[in-house]
Amino acid sequence: MTMHQKSAASLVEAMKTTSLNDIADEEVDLFLEENKDDDEAAASLDREYMKTYVHSRLHDFPEVRGDSSSAALQSEQYTKACRTEGTWNGHERIINEFLRYKLKADPNWDPMAVTAQTPYDIRAFITQKCGRKEDGFEGCKYATAVSTRAALTMWYRSIRRNESTTEWIYNEKTGECRGLPTRSRAVAEYMVGLEKTKRAQGEQSRSMCALRVDDMHRLRDHCFRTNQSHAERRWGIMRYSVYLIAFLMVLRMDEALRITFENSDNIMRDTQYSTIRLGPRKSAQTENLHSWRLCANDQDEKLCPKRTFMLLAYLYRPGQPGSTFVPEGPVFNFVDKRGMGVQGRPLTTTIIQRALAADLQAIGYSNWALYGTHSFRRGGCQYRVQIGWTISEICAWGGWTQVEAVTMYRYFYSPSDNHEYKDEYDRNLPKA
Repeated sequence: MTMHQKSAASLVEAMKTTSLNDIADEEVDLFLEENKDDDEAAASLDREYMKTYVHSRLHDFPEVRGDSSSAALQSEQYTKACRTEGTWNGHERIINEFLRYKLKADPNWDPMAVTAQTPYDIRAFITQKCGRKEDGFEGCKYATAVSTRAALTMWYRSIRRNESTTEWIYNEKTGECRGLPTRSRAVAEYMVGLEKTKRAQGEQSRSMCALRVDDMHRLRDHCFRTNQSHAERRWGIMRYSVYLIAFLMVLRMDEALRITFENSDNIMRDTQYSTIRLGPRKSAQTENLHSWRLCANDQDEKLCPKRTFMLLAYLYRPGQPGSTFVPEGPVFNFVDKRGMGVQGRPLTTTIIQRALAADLQAIGYSNWALYGTHSFRRGGCQYRVQIGWTISEICAWGGWTQVEAVTMYRYFYSPSDNHEYKDEYDRNLPKA
């Protein structure tokens, strides 16, 4: 039996102790028997069962088992809401990697067991992710170590629900382990040492640079340049529309890409403003919709949202002969080779990140790697300061609460944005 088959068999055996019954055990055994000489098939089974196994453990809430009352079911939903869907998905991915890493090293390893060795297994996995590439590891940054520790904390909290979440106690006499292994002294000291080592090697946490008004002007000129094909120009309209809306509304990129036609009001022949509404988001986890009124900007046409929405309407060509456009779903979609917006294929953060990097390189930014999709939110915040908005107005517009004062200040000022302009500080010109 190959390593992949042993891994899959070990995982299936562990799953037999759970309440998961999506596939009968006989079918699993038959699959392994029919594919005993096929490592690829066994590895595929391993991965699929791993995902199902982890998902079932994380989303299984035993405290409501046997209680089907509406209150119990509602309380389960409240409990699941302790983390956003994005956090759940990210943690599940890391947990899957951890289990595969351990099962590959030891096919007999039990994913449900917690022993004195568990903290050291966690350290080894983080080292595999964050160790230097020169030493044969993946070379990820310290932020990856932090997210990995958080994900494994969620895993061991899920499989040991009655244990303390703030400590780790190992009784050497009885061999009993209590608490969370990610809270152990071995892991805590390791994380401190890893951070210091990363800093000594030149790695430091650095915020994305903000995109300023002149940067937005350059992006607009590049996206609308004349030496493009018809399809390229229309793709330029689409991506600059995303850039501008994220900048003006001070949004995270994923929030900008979730804007839908149903939540956008662009009334025909109204040249004054557009209205956009957003549902729950990271800084507003409520069902109360917040509305943004984006007014036309005749003083700076490159930053005018009304003109941008008019150009977007031209991409979809509503009402034109042969057009199948229906104003539903996401506003920002993929543009095909003919230059037509394709409904049902919404843009993703990854696509916009790559497009922004390519645009900045084409413009000639040598430090293009210091910019990302969050640069629009940072730049939009600083833009509102420059045009004279009050702090309270910026807080309401950007969705910051009173407890996020430090976060908001980091958007106002960052060494990544301001220190290189010291040579201009003493010019005899107004600062605004």
